[in-house]
Amino acid sequence: MSAAIGNALVNEQPAVPWSTLEGHRLHLESEIASEFTFADIVGKSAALRQVLEQVAIVAPTGSTVLLHGETGTGKELVARAIHNLSPRRERNFVRLNCAAIPSGLVESELFGHEKGAFTGALMQKQGRFELADRGSLFLDEIGDITLELQPKLLRALQEQEFERLGSTRTTHVDVRLIAATHRDLESMIRNNQFREDLFYRLNVFPIEIPPLRERREDIPLLVNYFVLRASRQMQKRIRFVPRQAMDALVNADWPGNIRELENFIERCVILTQSDDLNVPLNQLKKRVVRGVSSGASTFEEAERQIIIDALKAASGRISGKSGATLRLGLKRTTLQNKMRKLNISRTEYCS
Repeated sequence: MSAAIGNALVNEQPAVPWSTLEGHRLHLESEIASEFTFADIVGKSAALRQVLEQVAIVAPTGSTVLLHGETGTGKELVARAIHNLSPRRERNFVRLNCAAIPSGLVESELFGHEKGAFTGALMQKQGRFELADRGSLFLDEIGDITLELQPKLLRALQEQEFERLGSTRTTHVDVRLIAATHRDLESMIRNNQFREDLFYRLNVFPIEIPPLRERREDIPLLVNYFVLRASRQMQKRIRFVPRQAMDALVNADWPGNIRELENFIERCVILTQSDDLNVPLNQLKKRVVRGVSSGASTFEEAERQIIIDALKAASGRISGKSGATLRLGLKRTTLQNKMRKLNISRTEYCS
């Protein structure tokens, strides 16, 4: 594993208690981590490790990368990591959310326009492709690009050239594209909503970003990280995350993934008026899929369920190429010891 990936996998910090010394150490670690490439990617799960290993492999190349994952899983952070590890790191990282701009303006945003090209075009404007020349262009929600614009995007990617709106002069660029979507592009192709040739051009190196429910072991790390950051911004001294609260956070369903967790923790920090993080458990109970609602109110029970889920996903295999040890990031002996300690029987994960 590369040094960059090692820096990304933040060491797990105890959720409770946070002593003054511990809080000071976490503060220092956060300051140091900001100097590394993956400063904002927090976790140590096998699912995250796999993503970062793929990032390390593809980053030095100039190949197009397609990131697929649910909303809020951190696709832009992964895109920035690819750029920061690439030879283009000293050049611009330019982003465009294709879903956030009216469809009629996306072409101008991508390729720019000349003065007078359309009503309201009062001056010449460079597009994102020009701004990203010799750098990286991140197109988020690529599945929202209209069918009419897709051939022009395909040409810009293949030929590295385009014309501004209202211009006949061809502009040549050297751009590395990183695209992202939460949509099923192959299904869109079957429904004639996305061009097959554009999909193949984008899908050179696909990376699947796991949802938070598939990396629950990272939730305590993320909670600590977000509490530390938010409390520092609000000039609060929060030293404890109550165990019951942490258990609830680990076992809650997060449909909005990391973004939802981050916003919820910020709300908790705002509500906190003491050393203990104030977690409104009544708001979490509405989203709990297991754990608090099913009686798994302890960390051990949450850990037990995570191991069982990993064993089921590995078809009962403990170790090997597709075994549960790889998914959990544990040694075989460690996993077997945990299974004995938590009284996990074969009948619970083998159908």
